[in-house]
Amino acid sequence: MTSVFKPLAISFAVAAAFPTFSVFAEPTQNVVVTAGRQAQVAKDVLADNLVINAEEIAKSGAISVVDLLQKQRGIEIGRNGGPGTTASVFMRGGSNSQNAVFIDGVRIGSATSGGASWSTIPLSQIERIEVVYGPLSSLYGADAMSGVVQIFTKKGSRAIAPTASVGVGSYGLRRVEAGISGATESNFSFALNAGHETSEGFSATKPAAGPYSYNADKDGYTLDSVSGRLGLEVSKGFDLGLNFLQSRLDSQFDSGPGYDDRSEQKLETVALFGRAKLSSNWLSGLQLAKTADKGYTDASYGKSQIDTTQTSINWQNDINIGKDVLQLIVERRVEDVDGTTLALNRSRSTNSYAASYVLKRDAHLASASLRNDVSSQYGSHSTGSVAYGYRLTEALRLNASYGTSFRAPTYNELYYPSYGIETNKPETAKNAELGVYFDDNTYEFSAVYYQNKATDLLVSTNVCPILQATHKYGCAYNVDKATMSGLTIGANVNLGSINLRASLDIQDPVDDTTGKRLARRAKQHGTLAAEYSIEKLKFGAEGIFSGERYDDVANKKLLPGYGLLNLYATYDVAANWTVLARFNNALNKDYETAKNYATAASNIYVGVSYGFK
Repeated sequence: MTSVFKPLAISFAVAAAFPTFSVFAEPTQNVVVTAGRQAQVAKDVLADNLVINAEEIAKSGAISVVDLLQKQRGIEIGRNGGPGTTASVFMRGGSNSQNAVFIDGVRIGSATSGGASWSTIPLSQIERIEVVYGPLSSLYGADAMSGVVQIFTKKGSRAIAPTASVGVGSYGLRRVEAGISGATESNFSFALNAGHETSEGFSATKPAAGPYSYNADKDGYTLDSVSGRLGLEVSKGFDLGLNFLQSRLDSQFDSGPGYDDRSEQKLETVALFGRAKLSSNWLSGLQLAKTADKGYTDASYGKSQIDTTQTSINWQNDINIGKDVLQLIVERRVEDVDGTTLALNRSRSTNSYAASYVLKRDAHLASASLRNDVSSQYGSHSTGSVAYGYRLTEALRLNASYGTSFRAPTYNELYYPSYGIETNKPETAKNAELGVYFDDNTYEFSAVYYQNKATDLLVSTNVCPILQATHKYGCAYNVDKATMSGLTIGANVNLGSINLRASLDIQDPVDDTTGKRLARRAKQHGTLAAEYSIEKLKFGAEGIFSGERYDDVANKKLLPGYGLLNLYATYDVAANWTVLARFNNALNKDYETAKNYATAASNIYVGVSYGFK
């Protein structure tokens, strides 16, 4: 570790002299931490965001994180089959690799393919998800072009208490999870959770995929996971802690008949952190973290192993100046790739320095941030953002913001034999938006118009116009410009026993170079939901709809629009005991999020849980 972090040794020697804390505060019901890397009252957050809490996760009956995110505004998905297969998440028209994803403040993702390996993230370990839209590179660095998703694992309560749940569903689905959490009088807190789920699945491909891709066998999966959180209050204002997550996904997929194609993916995160209150207005924290994204494939076209390891150290200081907060951040991240494709066995490091200021003056809210990332591979990149909000009333606020961002080239785009080009540059973008927000605790409404203009987009082509001699089958190279603009609307009405929710996204994600729409992104998509409560019983219906999309950059392979209806009910049978039943895709819609890949038909799920709130 000494050699890895040597460039910052002087800075962090100072930090090591006193106790520190995780670079992210703990979120609560009305507090959001991801938007500004600090605890902020939800009504004061200037960035467009949404929160998926534990109750919503529990009653969603979702099998995966991808299923859960599909129901949220501003988000579309693509998946090569059912749960367990390769999946992509598109935020505000951006690509999967233009999102930055964190688990308990630790960045995850593959340095080779780009973006998070979504199917490996176990929903059974998650207590809360915060989604922040728009460019956040000035706080988080590379890849935060379309937004940031932060996942918080379960932390439990102060009282020692167990939790457990079991469930069964269609396609041979079986799920079980258990945990225990609590705190002692000696100021030690803990949470430990484990989960197991398995499904027989269904064929990932459809017959239309053709004889070289279609396989009629069932493509199931098994996902095992464990997570833990340990904390110790050494003294007042001095805390230490440890977070970890281990997940292993064994899944089947299709690459043609006559072979049982399989993959094994592992996701591992661990973070040691501390925090110290150095004075009445100064919190300082240090986090050491390591993430591994490991993938083994055994397919008809061969066997391969590709592993990404990220090691990071973050030092964050939050200084209160009256009602304002000055934030100073120093980070170092090292990405290592190892595998059977020897050309990808490389390493790169990034040193980052950032500062932000959050201002509150009566009806005025403002923030500004600036960051510089210096990479051993792609050089120096500076990003910034400014935002301003004005409260017309306590419930009504107007917002305006502007920010820049960038995405680092993946190792595949740089080094993959006969495909990558080492001189590829990072993608860059400039985003401007205007928004209106209303929340009086009964009615919530938001409408945000955004325009995100990207340059030097990295595209994949079957014919490489710049290196035809060495890249006979295509390449990835900087050429395109794109504009991702749109209007995203969200509404929620809470009338006691009745809750109504709706969202609508009207967007135009277009490749400015070709005039074509970006692949797998619709011009309209949205959700509708209604829930009714009668004492211990809750039942509801939710709809998801999407306009037509194209599966390719040439806009020749059409993916028709679709609409889904899901029904659910929960009943509190006794203290701490809840039964859940869901009927997903109740109208048995045959639809695709990726061309010639199957999705689930009508299916049911029934579960019982103890101790979950």
